[in-house]
Amino acid sequence: MKEFTGKVAVITGGASGIGRAIADHAAGEGMKVVLADVEESALARAEQELKAAGATILAVRADVSKREDVESLARK
Repeated sequence: MKEFTGKVAVITGGASGIGRAIADHAAGEGMKVVLADVEESALARAEQELKAAGATILAVRADVSKREDVESLARK
C-alpha cells in the first residue's frame, strides 16, 4: 500500500513510546488514527496534541490483554 491518506490506523499502546511515534507518522501521512492505550492521562495528552496538529483522532482506553476491551475497541 502506497497511499495512506484517509486510511485508518488502529494503534495499540499509541499514547507513548513507539506506539506514539507510529501515531505521529500515520497522522503525518494523512491517516485517521485510533489510539488505544491503558494509560488514560497519556492517552488524553496524545489525543489533544495530535488533534492540535490537525489529525483526525479517536482515543479509546483499552487494555488489549482483556478480550472485552479489544471487542469494545473493534466496535468503536
